[in-house]
Amino acid sequence: MKLSQTDNKLAQLLQAELNRQEHGLEMIPSENFVSPAVLEALGSIGTNKYSEGYPGRRYYGGCQFVDQIENLAIARAKKIFNVDHANVQPYSGSPANLAVYFALLDVGDTVLGANLSFGGHMTHGLKVNFSGTLYKAVNYTADKNGYLDFDEIRNLAKEHGPKMIIAGYTAYPRIIDWQKFREIADEVGAFFMADIAHIAGLIIGGQHPSPTRIADVTTTTTHKTLRGPRGAMILSNGTVSNPAKKVERIKENIPTLIDRAIIPGLQGGPHNHTTAAIAVALHEASKPEFKDYAKQIVLNAKALAESLMNEGIKLVTDGTDNHLMVADLSSLGVSGKEAETALDEVGITVNKNTVPFDKRKPFDPSGIRLGTPALTSRGFKENDLKIVGQLIAKLLKNINDASIKEGIKKTVKELTDKHPLYPDLKYN
Repeated sequence: MKLSQTDNKLAQLLQAELNRQEHGLEMIPSENFVSPAVLEALGSIGTNKYSEGYPGRRYYGGCQFVDQIENLAIARAKKIFNVDHANVQPYSGSPANLAVYFALLDVGDTVLGANLSFGGHMTHGLKVNFSGTLYKAVNYTADKNGYLDFDEIRNLAKEHGPKMIIAGYTAYPRIIDWQKFREIADEVGAFFMADIAHIAGLIIGGQHPSPTRIADVTTTTTHKTLRGPRGAMILSNGTVSNPAKKVERIKENIPTLIDRAIIPGLQGGPHNHTTAAIAVALHEASKPEFKDYAKQIVLNAKALAESLMNEGIKLVTDGTDNHLMVADLSSLGVSGKEAETALDEVGITVNKNTVPFDKRKPFDPSGIRLGTPALTSRGFKENDLKIVGQLIAKLLKNINDASIKEGIKKTVKELTDKHPLYPDLKYN
C-alpha cells in the first residue's frame, strides 16, 4: 500500500518538501541531491535487519547478505580513497568523529582544532560540544584574510602539546595543505585526523588533494559532495588484529582501535539500508563521469564567486578553490540571519555563517555560506551560476524591496524549470 494511502498527512508533508527542493535553489554547501538509485537503496529492506558486529563476526544470525552488502561498501571505500581499512558503520559525521576521540584519546586529553568561527566544526573543539567538554580543546583561527595561519597552528601545538590535531572544515574555501599538518603533528607527537566531510567528492574527483595516506585517520560523511545518503566512514591504514582484544594506542593499531570504538564502544546495530546506499554512492563516484561532476562543482563555485565579487559582495579569502564560499555582509548593513530569511523568501536556500573575527553572535552572524554541489547535480553550469550570483547580490542590496523580490522569484522559477529534479518522484 502506498504511503499516501496509509499516512496521507505525512505524504503531503514529503510532497511539500519535494516541491520546495524542486522549485528552489539549494545552495547550502553541505546539501546535495542523491540519485534515484541511492534513494531506492536507502528505502530498501536492509532497514529490517539487525546486525550488531562486523561481517563474519555478528551477534545475530541471518546476516549472510548484509555481510556481503557491508563488505561491498568497504571494498569500494578502500579502493576509491586508497586506504587499507574502512569502517562504514558510523551513523553520521559527528558520531564518526566521536569514535576517533574514543579510540585514540582519554577524557581530558588536549585536542587542537579549528575555531568554529574560522571554518571548524562543533566536533573539533567547540566548548559546548562533547569535544570541548570532555577534552581540553585548543582552537586555532586564521590570518586577517581568512587563510589558515600555520605559524599560529605550530605555536599552539608546541605550547599545548595536543594528543590529536584536526584539519578539515565546514566553511574554508581554499585547498588544505595536509602535509603541513602532518609535519606539525609529528613535531609534537600528536595523532593527525583529517575531516573531509565537505570535500570527499572533490578528492575522489581529483579536485582536491587527498589526506588518506598522510593523516593517521580520516573521517567523512557520505552526503555532501560525495552525493550519497546521510552516513559516514572512518578511513585508516594498516590491518585489523583481533577486534575482541584491547590493543595499545599506537598508529599501527588504529584500524582495530576504530572498529572497537564503533562497536562495542559507541554504537549498536548498523543501519544496513544506509550501508547499501553508501555502496551505491561509492559505485557512482567510481565512474569517470563523477570526475566531470567534481570539476563542474569547482567551476560553478568559481563562477558564482566571481559574479558575487563583481557585484561588490565581499568574500572571505576573496574567492574559492572548492565548492563553497562565505560572504561577509558587514559592509551592506545586513546580517547573515536577515540575508538567509530574505533569500529563502525568493527560493534561494543558504545558511547564515560566522566570518573570521566576527563581531556578531553565531545565531545572528555577519555572513552567509553558499555552495554549488546541489545545483551542479541538477545540471547547472557556469552561466547559470553567474545569474544566481547577480540575483543574490541584487536581493542583498535591496533586501526590503518587494517588487525586486518578485522579479527574482520569476528568474529562480525559470532556472529550476530549466533543470528539473526527480521528475518521476511523487508522494501523493
